[in-house]
Parts: sequence; C-alpha cells; structure tokens
Amino acid sequence: MNDIYDLVVIGGGPGGIGAVVEAKILGLEKVLLIEKSDNHSNTIRKFYKNNKRVDKDWQGQTVELEGNVEFVDGTKESTLDYFDKLLDDETIDSQFNCEVTKVEKRDNIFYIYSNCGDFRAKNVIISIGRMGKPNKPKYRIPPSIRSRVNYNLDKCGNGEDIIVVGGGDSAVEYACELSATNNVRLCYRRDKLTRPNPTNRKMIGEYAERGKVRLKLGMDIESLESQHGKIKVNFSNGESKLYDRVIYAIGGTTPKEFLKSCGISLDKKGEPIFNPNTYETETKGLYIAGDIAFSSGGSIAIALNHGYRIVNHILKNRQ
Repeated sequence: MNDIYDLVVIGGGPGGIGAVVEAKILGLEKVLLIEKSDNHSNTIRKFYKNNKRVDKDWQGQTVELEGNVEFVDGTKESTLDYFDKLLDDETIDSQFNCEVTKVEKRDNIFYIYSNCGDFRAKNVIISIGRMGKPNKPKYRIPPSIRSRVNYNLDKCGNGEDIIVVGGGDSAVEYACELSATNNVRLCYRRDKLTRPNPTNRKMIGEYAERGKVRLKLGMDIESLESQHGKIKVNFSNGESKLYDRVIYAIGGTTPKEFLKSCGISLDKKGEPIFNPNTYETETKGLYIAGDIAFSSGGSIAIALNHGYRIVNHILKNRQ
C-alpha cells in the first residue's frame, strides 16, 4: 500500500479494459486493473457461445466510438483476441484472481481491499457488469436437480431434452446452438420474441419453421420438481413436462451488496446513483462503467465510450 495509483479499475470487461487503455494513452501514469477471475472478459468467455457475432452497433443503435480503442464487428473469438492484444501492453498493470471486498474513501484517497492485497488510489472505476450474478427464477429449485439447471451452456451434453427459458439474444442463441445435438424447446412468457436483434429473430424463426427448435410462447413456468431422475417443469396453463436440463437465460442483476460496500448509493430500484454525463457517483472520484451503468444491459462499444469519458473527466479535474 505504499504506492498510490492515479486510477484503479475494478472489473476486466470491456468497460474496464477501455478505461485502462484510455488512461495510459491520455496520460494517467499509475493505473491498475483488478479482475476477480483468471482472465479478462469473463462474461464474454462464459456466456457467449462460440463464434457468436459481436457487433459494434447494438440492437439497431449506431454507436460512434469516441476514444482510442478501435473496436469493430467480429466474433467472440476475434473480440477476445483484440482485448488480449490491448492488455498485453507492458505499460498496463493488472491483477487477476483478485477479488475486491470493499472500497472506502479517507482523506481524499480510496482504499481498495482485496484477497490479494490492499491498494490505494486517487480515483476508482467499478466496471463489474451484471452477468456475474445471473437472474434466477423466483420459484424454488429443488437441491436434487440443481446440477441440471444451468445459466449458460456449461455441462450440457448431447441427446438431452432441454428447455431454454428466456426471450433475449442469449436464449435464442443457446436454443439454436443446442438444437444441433439435442431436443430443444424455447419458453418465453410473452406471445412474441421482440427482444432479440434482427439477425437472431430471423434465425429463431427459421429454426422453428424447420422444427429444430420448438417454441412455447405466452407461457410461464410456475415450478420445478424432481421426478424419475428428470426435471418436471410445471407450466402456468396446468401442463407439465419432463426435461433432462433447464437453462435460464433471463439476464443479470445489480450486485447491490458489493456496490454498497464500495460506498455507492442505490435508488429505490436498487440501481446505482451516478451522474449520467460523467458516470461519477455521489462520491467524488468514484465512477461506474459498462453494463452496471445500464438498467437493461448495454453494448461493448458503449462501455468503451464510458472509459474514454471517465478518464477525460478525471484529467479535467486534475487541471
């Protein structure tokens, strides 16, 4: 704790990567990136399917990049390769497998406490995303079937009867990918799939038309039970069906307790309070970036712009 960093960034996703890269380019000398997993971009690695398209523009919204990171359309793999290249710069200091437990400000200095040591900084950006804490259903999941309830594609086998629950891009992509080797049904509580991007809406329509993915729309799930070694899914219309596996793709939630431990105030909905122009919280010098700054998720390009704007605000305050 002898050194005082100009900036410590908590979270190695696009927002965090963009922030440390911009900080180095724009002139902040002592910068540290802290990530709790063993590599950067953990959400992309864990929740994006292989060869998933990764577009600069998100859900039809054109995003103009404002900073120095030249992000372009690609795939999961090309995006990870590009971020690898950015972070391989010797001037960027990073700590992986390092989980921050608390941030507090004393005498205009932030103290960052973690399982790999403690750090001090003049400014802190929290860019931890939401998918580290995926949404779970409100009903109980019996312990005997929890090993067969997923929130991503981990541990999925071949030849399984699978129900994917959700109505967004991830749910559609999971269902279509799994259909190559499994019997798949996609369940969504609304009558239409309006949330996926146009490409995925077209894809799920084609898969459904060919019978590769069966759709169960306008239907909610009321409960899960264990029966004969399978998962009994009870639907809101009174129907029940047995499946080998259930996959929930219903988004992520704000990590409220962690934000509170960092001194960030939350509104009535549990969302962080911050200046929408500067991304600075009520604590001067403490910022948020990336998905955590969106109530409904955001894009990689927008997260990169967050980093650029925040670093410029830090530099402006130093003048």
